[in-house]
Amino acid sequence: MRTSTRKAVLTETTPGVRWVWSAAWPVTAVFVLSNAATPLYVLWQREMGFSKGTLTVVFACYIAGLLGSLLVSGVVSDRLGRKPVLLPALGLALVACLVFATAGSVAALIVARLCTGVAVGAVVSAGMAAVTDVAGPARRRLAALVASCAMVFGAGVGPLLAGVLSETLPAPTVTVFAVEVVLLGSAVVVVLRMPVRRPDRAGGGPWMRVPGVPRGAGWQLALGIAVFAPGITATSFVLSLGPSLLSGLLGTGSRIVSGALAFAMFLSATGVQFAVRRLRRRTVLVAGAGATALGMLALVAAVHSGSVAALGGAALLAGAGQGMGQLGGLSLLNSTVPGARLAEANAALNVGGYLPAGVLPVSAGYLSDAVGLTAGATVFGTALAALAVGGGALVLWGRRRVEPLG
Repeated sequence: MRTSTRKAVLTETTPGVRWVWSAAWPVTAVFVLSNAATPLYVLWQREMGFSKGTLTVVFACYIAGLLGSLLVSGVVSDRLGRKPVLLPALGLALVACLVFATAGSVAALIVARLCTGVAVGAVVSAGMAAVTDVAGPARRRLAALVASCAMVFGAGVGPLLAGVLSETLPAPTVTVFAVEVVLLGSAVVVVLRMPVRRPDRAGGGPWMRVPGVPRGAGWQLALGIAVFAPGITATSFVLSLGPSLLSGLLGTGSRIVSGALAFAMFLSATGVQFAVRRLRRRTVLVAGAGATALGMLALVAAVHSGSVAALGGAALLAGAGQGMGQLGGLSLLNSTVPGARLAEANAALNVGGYLPAGVLPVSAGYLSDAVGLTAGATVFGTALAALAVGGGALVLWGRRRVEPLG
């Protein structure tokens, strides 16, 4: 009888599970855009004649926009609500599609990447918090799983979609963004109908600040970042290095092949989260750290041996490492941070992850230019593997200090 009453109350006060999945769609749609341009840079580079150094600047603008957005979007979302952040973010993503599709200069690519970064920063804070809001207190672990999978699945679909469309249809640098406009339009409809309420009251403090978490949740944030940061840095490194390695190992510049490699990596990140969703958070985080470390060692082996199998293994392991680190970090925050601060907490987790993911691969690129791809990838992969092992050790050491790890 008590169980029936509890279920009735849950049904009356929270939307159905269908809305949990629907609320994640805006996250997926924007993350499709985040990596959609990756297979196309070789075409723009050929058309516009810019250097690899300039390409690095274009990539860095995405990270700059994302980190700048995270300084604002989490606080604004917690104070004004999820929709006032998500709708402008989707609008900015639509602008990015238009600029990408009509780009005729490096300046246009920089503007498009900057707009994309700002939109992504907004959805990883407000969008993921919206999924948790819709799920309600009883489904917070499900919310972490759905939001995390929405992010990595979209990140994998983007480059695959761009690779296939650019190789098979006319207007290779236009078609994928036309398709993305449709996806974003459907996401706008979802946000408009999303059953989320405005906050009852606004919090204090400045509107723009380095995002953080409430007192008592610092360890949860630190442990999440310790595993998530090496994981997302590993996938960023494989994403940027993959086309060069494929060109050398397979002798192909096919955008479909490079897109498929990225898709496989992020599909691994999606699938592994469903596989480990019932495990303890500590186990998920430690396994994520181990997968990242093994992935980077496999990447070093691929560079030295010229093995396509090792490169594929590195991509799958890196994806698994990011997926488990992300799921573990979000689950820890969902278990301890109140809804009124959740978007800011999500922003803090992503600042801690994306900052090294933006800086370290760029540094590795310059190092590879100076000492060669093999030596540069070896140094970077070994260092990142050590960082991942350190993150896993921190989780084991801190397990007694963080109750929700169980």
